[in-house]
Amino acid sequence: MMDIEKLKKKLHGCYVTIPTPFEDSEGLPLNFSAIKDYVDFLLNNGLNSKNSTLLFGGAAGDFSTMTFEERKELAEKSSKIVDGRVPIALGGQTTSTLELIKLAEIAQSNNFDFIQVSCPFYFMHTEEDFIEYIQAASKAAPNVGLILYNTFWTSTSVSNQLIEKLSNLPNIAGLKWATPRTDAMEFEDVTSTYSSKYTIIDNNLFFPYSAMKSLGAQAFEVHLCNFWPEWGAKLINEVEDKNYEEIGRMMIEEAMPFYKLWVEIEKNYTSGDGYLDKLCMELVGLPSSRCRPPTRDIRGVYNKQTFDYMKNIGVPHLKQ
Repeated sequence: MMDIEKLKKKLHGCYVTIPTPFEDSEGLPLNFSAIKDYVDFLLNNGLNSKNSTLLFGGAAGDFSTMTFEERKELAEKSSKIVDGRVPIALGGQTTSTLELIKLAEIAQSNNFDFIQVSCPFYFMHTEEDFIEYIQAASKAAPNVGLILYNTFWTSTSVSNQLIEKLSNLPNIAGLKWATPRTDAMEFEDVTSTYSSKYTIIDNNLFFPYSAMKSLGAQAFEVHLCNFWPEWGAKLINEVEDKNYEEIGRMMIEEAMPFYKLWVEIEKNYTSGDGYLDKLCMELVGLPSSRCRPPTRDIRGVYNKQTFDYMKNIGVPHLKQ
C-alpha cells in the first residue's frame, strides 16, 4: 500500500533530469552503459536518497525523439541501474491517454517512485480533458506518486481551480512549476497555497525565494547537477540551514551564467532540448552524445564557450 506522505518527503531535494545518451552510430541508438556511468557519477559525488530524485525520459531527457519501445526500455534498464539507491521518476509526457496508461503501468512495474505528467501537447485541450487524463494515470498506477507538471510546452496550464478538482486523487505527490507568469504572482499563489499538501518542485529558478517558509518549495530542478552534483548537494544543505544569502550567491555567480548560455544557444537551436547538459557532461569526462535530429549538434560551435564558463565558475572534474 502506497504511503503518500512518505513519497512526498522522498521528493524533497534536487530534481535532476537525466539526459539520455546515444551511441555515435547510425540511428543513434540508446547507450545504456553511459547511463550507468551517469548515475554512478551523480551518486559518487554528493547526490543520494536524502537529497535528490532522478528523472528519466523527461524533456531534456530526449523523450520527444524516442519511440514508445525505447521509452519502455529506458524505464526498465534505468530502474535496474539505479537499483533503489535513489528515488526515480519517469517522464510521462505524451499526446495519448492510452499511451499514458501504458507509461504509468511501466513506471509501477519497474519500481519507479513517481511519474511526471503534463497536459497533452499539440491540440488545444480543456481542463476537463486534463482531469480525465490524470485520473487515468492515477488509476493505472495507484502505487506511483503523480507529479503534475505545469509547463509552457502544453496547450493547457495547471490552474488553482484544476488542482482543486484533482485534490481527491490519492496519489498526487508533487507539483512541478515551470511556466511564464500568466497572472500576478501566480507561482507565489500556487506555492504558498499548496506546499502544505504537495511537494512543490521549483522549475522557475526562484530559489532561494521559493524555499522560504512563506512559499515552502522543497524540491528544485537543478540542471547543474548533471555535471556538478556537489553543487546540488550544497544547495540542499544551504536550504536546510536557511542560508538564503549563500543560495543567492550560488544562483547569481554559478547558475545564472549556465542559463544565460542556454538562452543564447536557443536563439539558433531547438528550444529546451538537453544539449547544454550533454556538452557540460562531456567536458567533465562522461560518455555523452549529441541530441537526436531534428535538434542539431551544438558541440563544435559551443565547446570552447561552455568550457570557459565551467572553468570560470570552478566546476570540479573538468577535463583540460
